[in-house]
Parts: sequence; C-alpha cells; structure tokens
Amino acid sequence: MKHTRVSNLIDIGGFSHIRSVKIGGNSPIVVQTMWKDRLSYSDIEGDNTAKRIETLGLMGCKILRFAVPDIRDAEILGNLAQMVSMPLVADIHFDYKIAIRCLDFPIAKIRVNPGNIGGMEKTRSVLEKAAAKKIPIRIGVNAGSLPQDLRLKVEEGMKASEALVLAAERELAVFKEFGFDNYLVSMKASGIADTIEANRILAQRTDAPLHIGVTEAGPLIAGVTSSTAAILTLLSEGIGDTIRVSLSDTMENEIIAGAEIVRAASQLALADGNERLKAGGVKIVSCPRCGRYGFDTHEFTGRWIKTLYALNKEITVAIMGCEVNGPQEAKHADLGITGAGDKVLIFRHGKVIKTITADQADIAFREELEKL
Repeated sequence: MKHTRVSNLIDIGGFSHIRSVKIGGNSPIVVQTMWKDRLSYSDIEGDNTAKRIETLGLMGCKILRFAVPDIRDAEILGNLAQMVSMPLVADIHFDYKIAIRCLDFPIAKIRVNPGNIGGMEKTRSVLEKAAAKKIPIRIGVNAGSLPQDLRLKVEEGMKASEALVLAAERELAVFKEFGFDNYLVSMKASGIADTIEANRILAQRTDAPLHIGVTEAGPLIAGVTSSTAAILTLLSEGIGDTIRVSLSDTMENEIIAGAEIVRAASQLALADGNERLKAGGVKIVSCPRCGRYGFDTHEFTGRWIKTLYALNKEITVAIMGCEVNGPQEAKHADLGITGAGDKVLIFRHGKVIKTITADQADIAFREELEKL
C-alpha cells in the first residue's frame, strides 16, 4: 500500500541556529539521534562535546535530542545550544516548567509526552511561549508511557497501535484548541507490527510530519534488524519525515544505521522517483572476510568507518579481503582496497593503481581518498 500523502512543513532551528532543518513536505528524510548521557557543566566547558556534535553532523545527523530531567539540565542544554550549529531538542517529561525554561534559550524543538506535563493550563503556557518563540513541539507517544486509562484498555485487550493513535489524537486536539500548529508527531512501540500499524493509521488522519522508529529496539544487531523492518516498510509506503534508530549502542552507530536505512529505501523507491529519499554521502562496500583473506577488512573498516561517513562526497568505497573479492567484484567502486597474498592493492573502478605492503595501507588509502 503506497501513501501519496505529503505532510506539512516545519522548520527546526531556523530562528536560532546556523543550520536550519526542514521536516515534512517534500524535504528529504531527516536522520537524528539522542545524546546517551546526562550533561554536566564540565561537559560543555571544553570543546570535546561540541566537537563530537560536529562529527555527528558530518556523519549525517541533522537533529540531536537531549533528556532534560530538571531545570539545571535545561540551563546546561541552553548554554550548549548557543555553542553549536546543530539544532538541539529538549526532551521533557512531568514538569512543564522545564519546557518553559528551555524556551528561554535557542533550543530548536521541545518534545513532550502526551498528558504527563500537567493539566490544560500548564500545556497552554508551554504552547503560548513556544508559539511566541516560533519553536515547534514534538508530540511523542511511547507504548510504555501511555496515559493511564489507555494502559488499562491495552491490558483489557485494546491493540497497542490503536492506543498509540488515540493518545496522539488527544494531544492533537488540545493543540488545535489552543491554535498551535507548529508540531510533529511520533508514535513508537518496541513491537514492529504495532509501530507500523499505528503510523499507517495516523498517516491517513493527519498531515502532521511524522517522526518514526522502534523504541527500545535493543543492542546493535537486534536493534538495527527490528528498526529496519519497521522504518523501511513505512518509508517505502511514503510514511515518515524523520527517523531515529534507537540502539543500546553509540550515537554514531545510530546515525550510520539510519543513513543506511534511508539509502535502502531510496533504492526501493527509484521507480517512483521519490525525491524525499535522497541517499547521499559515502557508500561502503566491504566483504565479510573468510579463510582466503590477505587483508583484515574488519580491522580496516573499523578504523575508517567514522571518517568515511563524515565525508561530504558522493562516492562508493570498497574494502575487500582477497583477490577473489577484490577489484573485479567491486569494479563500480570509486576507490577500493584489497589484499593479494602478502600485498595490498588499491584500485579505482576495478583498475589497480598501487601495490603496497599492509603497513602502508592507511597512508596510501588516505592519499587516494583525498584525491577524489
């Protein structure tokens, strides 16, 4: 089932950041992640945090979310937001005053969970200030933190997907009542089917931009597998405007996984000419390695993966293990490296251009990469 829906367009960070990100409409799918630790003032005093955020941006992260459990965290995040060009998002639960304080800073977006920041007047206070600041709000619904009455209905037999949609629609009704229209919605479950079904239903009922993903997806392999199943299905149907692959792993791996899911979706959508699924950057082709290998692809790929994903180049790089899986099986690569007995070959489009020893591999590879 292919949806032809085009969502509304919102601007993340356009009024306070160098890097403005558009979500929805016909804009490309946006990949994002979430900071894994609680910030402290010492984290933002040096430049290590800012540098890591910059690297995440180079790797393809467009938006970065932070948990903000109290006012102190709001102030730390607010200071950090003034130091980086990446649009930073504040994730708020339970206390509307934290959201109000975050809005005093150049924070690009606020994420709230339906019903847990207080009553209507508290919600009104947040929406009024967000409207004045032209800051969008994400309505974030998780299967594990539904409103109490919907939790009870799920225990009594209601489908989790239906409960997710109902929770989102309740909050949308409140936003509409207060005349606030600068929002996007996410509905996430740890179950693949629930996540897909909920987003299919809401995509038919609203033109709000949708953030999609599987929550608490698991460690690297399990998490990437379940996230791919859900996100790729939805993107292939035209559903979703921004994604996060939630892993019990690094932010960098979340970004790489997200970028590769969009790349896969773009290949499936080629016949449809879907401009939203633009797969840019470096594509890495690498062999799995076997007993024939003369070059350790695992070790080399591990050393180079972050550097390659951070390159602003539309190229294919092949990292191969032996002469069998070398130049001839990667003729399409702009640049490749492979083992050949006790030597290492560097090639372009299947043609060997250098023969070197293993200890020269990194230096020679970097030299050729810089020429592209």
